[in-house]
Amino acid sequence: MTAVTAEPVSSRTYPSLRAAWIPLAALCLAFFVEMVDNTLLSIALPTIGRDLGSGTTTLQWVTGAYSLTFGGLLLTAGSMADRLGRRRVLLVGLAVFGLVSLGVVAVNSGGQLIALRAALGIAAAAMAPITNSLVFRLFDDQALRMRAMTLMIIVGMSGFVLGPVLGGTALAHVSWQWLLVINAPIALIAGIGVRFGVAADRPEDLTKDKLDLPGAVLSVLTIGLACYALTSGIEHGWLSVPTLASILGSAAAGIAFVWHERRSKAPMLDLKVFSNGTVRGAAIAQVGTSVAMAGVMFGLILHFQYAYGWSPVRAGLANLPIIVTMIFATPLSEWLAARFGHRVACLVGAACMTFALAGLAWGVGNGYAAIAVCMVVLTIGLRTVMTICAIALVEAMPANRTSIGTALNDTAQEVGTSVGTAVVGTMIAALVTTQLPSGVWSSGLVQSFFHGERVTYAVLAVLVGLIAVGGALTLTDSHSVEEPA
Repeated sequence: MTAVTAEPVSSRTYPSLRAAWIPLAALCLAFFVEMVDNTLLSIALPTIGRDLGSGTTTLQWVTGAYSLTFGGLLLTAGSMADRLGRRRVLLVGLAVFGLVSLGVVAVNSGGQLIALRAALGIAAAAMAPITNSLVFRLFDDQALRMRAMTLMIIVGMSGFVLGPVLGGTALAHVSWQWLLVINAPIALIAGIGVRFGVAADRPEDLTKDKLDLPGAVLSVLTIGLACYALTSGIEHGWLSVPTLASILGSAAAGIAFVWHERRSKAPMLDLKVFSNGTVRGAAIAQVGTSVAMAGVMFGLILHFQYAYGWSPVRAGLANLPIIVTMIFATPLSEWLAARFGHRVACLVGAACMTFALAGLAWGVGNGYAAIAVCMVVLTIGLRTVMTICAIALVEAMPANRTSIGTALNDTAQEVGTSVGTAVVGTMIAALVTTQLPSGVWSSGLVQSFFHGERVTYAVLAVLVGLIAVGGALTLTDSHSVEEPA
């Protein structure tokens, strides 16, 4: 095992995964905590709603605020890392993530929690694209790099789907605030491992291009105002001044973003990459996967705990079909790609997601077994589309832009997460109630909730089907199955 010292590690590489266990574990831990935080609080939403007196729209933003800032700033964080140093930006992100998490002890309102979650999303954006790229710096051997990346992917996806299980288990013993407080020691441990185990950036490997801060601001405004327009439509009316102002503001910010990126000498995102059909289609399809996953996880957490009256632990364990299928569906998705090519395999995955969401529209009123079957089919589709589109997108990027391709892939998924959460939260608020009552629900309210879910999942089936199929049709017949960094 390679010794760890306090000396700078500007050129250290490792001969095996075992020799690199300290920095590799630190990077995996950093990746795990940023992914698990996407879904960790979802299981606690009913508890948070009762504790803080929050309705469905506020709970929607407790979940969506993190994804919004996370997804909106991923490309900017990648740009900062290329200029200031990848390890340095990651260490700052870990420090901020840990410190902001401690601030939850002072939260006493839904608005404060939303602000804290948004700040955590900003810190996580400084971590996500960098943890993956730094793994490659640990090894010279390509086979070791791919084995390390496979480990990172498994850890990251496990964190995303294990969030509700871990959160539900913790809620049986501690208050919901501890779900965020625990981030602080985890971030500290990960930071120590990164500082003393990962090589520092060499000045010649960094770029001196200016940061595209206006592009970052405009991208966040575009997505944020669009999501807020959905919430405002329920609270103030679809023709109200706040709603119309949000819609117009989102459109104006989007147009300004495109105009700015086209004119900038150092754009956050070179829009010319979207002239490539594969890049464009893969990004669109990734949005579809996250709309489906975020919508289902947000909706079913409310379903299990409110309509069924299950405990947080039981509701978390109810997600096991997603966790198990996510891990074991990888060989199937790789076989589909190797046998039929990216386009056909992605279409199969899109069909699985669409049919599963349509099945949920029926299954929510017919017991857990029906829901579990739909969860399995949905996850097969998710894993297939996510894997293939990640490969296809990076393959289609120029050789010197693969890191931007990875960031674009992550950004598309986070945009989808924001949209999926916003759609489900908005529709449940519109079809059922904006204030979810505590205690045992009446049979009438449960039936009303089931009706709202049926309509919501039917709408999601159409939306996800159009997005994912539309994106898949532009892919090529490539048979590559090796996931990129």
